[in-house]
Amino acid sequence: MSREEIKAAYDQGPDAMIALVEGLVATFQQQIEELRAQVKELQDRLALNSSNSSKPPSSNPPAQRTKSLRTPSGKKPGAQQGHPGNTLKASPTPDQVVVHDAATCHGCGQSLSQVAGQPTADRRQVFDLPPMNLEVTEHRLSEKLCPFCDRLNCGEFPAGVAPGVQYGPNLKSLAVYLVNYHLLPWQRSCEIMGELFGQSIAEGTIWSAINECADSLEQPEAEIKQALTQAAVAHFDETGLSVGARREWLHVASTPLLTHYGSHTKRGTEATQEIGILPEFSGRAIHDAWSPYFNYACAHGLCNAHHLRELTFVEEQLGQAWAKEMKDLLVEIKQAVEQARERGEGALAKAPQRQFEKTYDQLIAAGLELPENTPPPATGKRGRPKQSKAKNLLDRLSQRQSETLAFMYDFRVPFDNNQAERDLRMIKVQQKVSGCFRSSGGAKAFCRIRSYISTIKKQGRNVLAALSSIFAGQPISPLPEG
Repeated sequence: MSREEIKAAYDQGPDAMIALVEGLVATFQQQIEELRAQVKELQDRLALNSSNSSKPPSSNPPAQRTKSLRTPSGKKPGAQQGHPGNTLKASPTPDQVVVHDAATCHGCGQSLSQVAGQPTADRRQVFDLPPMNLEVTEHRLSEKLCPFCDRLNCGEFPAGVAPGVQYGPNLKSLAVYLVNYHLLPWQRSCEIMGELFGQSIAEGTIWSAINECADSLEQPEAEIKQALTQAAVAHFDETGLSVGARREWLHVASTPLLTHYGSHTKRGTEATQEIGILPEFSGRAIHDAWSPYFNYACAHGLCNAHHLRELTFVEEQLGQAWAKEMKDLLVEIKQAVEQARERGEGALAKAPQRQFEKTYDQLIAAGLELPENTPPPATGKRGRPKQSKAKNLLDRLSQRQSETLAFMYDFRVPFDNNQAERDLRMIKVQQKVSGCFRSSGGAKAFCRIRSYISTIKKQGRNVLAALSSIFAGQPISPLPEG
């Protein structure tokens, strides 16, 4: 406001000056409130970490220590009772036996070379690798003249033996094993095989092996997807994927015995429709409440590990007491479920269910009664007015109560979505090691192979043997045995 405008109001008298000051105060007050809201939003954003949000632990500042949401189990550190262990045991059938004779007498020093020795009970074994060299097999054809019709007959090369020189199925499976299972960069994988076998391996060899493996796994991938659609409970999640210079999305669907990864340029319904598991799924889908998942008519269950982290933020940063009580309630229900499961029950009894539901409703009501959690006023702009994190969480817990407490009604339903998050974790490791995929085709090939590897590993089967079966032309079925 200019000096002339202030003087003009002064000349008009006291009422004009009062109106001017009141207007300025109202304007300043509005600006202060807006700045306070911005500062609060920035403070809340800085306060987010892996213990009170969905941010990964790798995003935490180096010096920041976060509190674990886990409660003490009461068990001693180390392996628990009944753990099978992996102690190296002596083999009853050693590949070779080396007898060590006494060359001279330890008493008089005379030679004992002509004296026959007698074996003792004292034995020691050394497990080691034999010298590793590539074995070169040359295939030749022979001709035979039929003595009955004088026709000259020539043999045939085995299937898979192409003209010229090539690597065999065992070396190809090892290349895929190093890159797709152990997530080693291609160059390092080439160096490892070169130093182990004395034969320089080109990155193009790995690329060819991966493409061949991915092409051969088209049918096993379809079997995994079909088995997932028939699961009673399955976990779903998604994460960003770097492909070339753009961002794509990795979608996972999994159970304790099955895993499917699918890469897509989209994150939402278009991707899940094209992947094809959720549209056909009729069991209970466990996820983090991302809205596109609710487009499907299957039953749903929400990840309570996410809820615990969000409740921690509301408790610690926003100071709302109901959040701490809700955290305690969810943990208490989880402990009650574990105790009932140990007793062989399939669901909690009706009486404790009703008591837990009553307490749950009371805590939601207490949170909604707080002035800071009242619905925001309409702004006149398009879309819904922005709500606080606490209000959004209260709305979800209220509107999705049955999905939040699904683990209490059916013990097949887990408390959280950790299965999907564990399955995604190794893909994030691959991104950290190798940076990005060079093409969408490379990402899809990796996802198909990794789906097979993860499924085989979950079932306790040998991954390298399974990969070898692919290049031998007879892939091991990814479906659980029995």
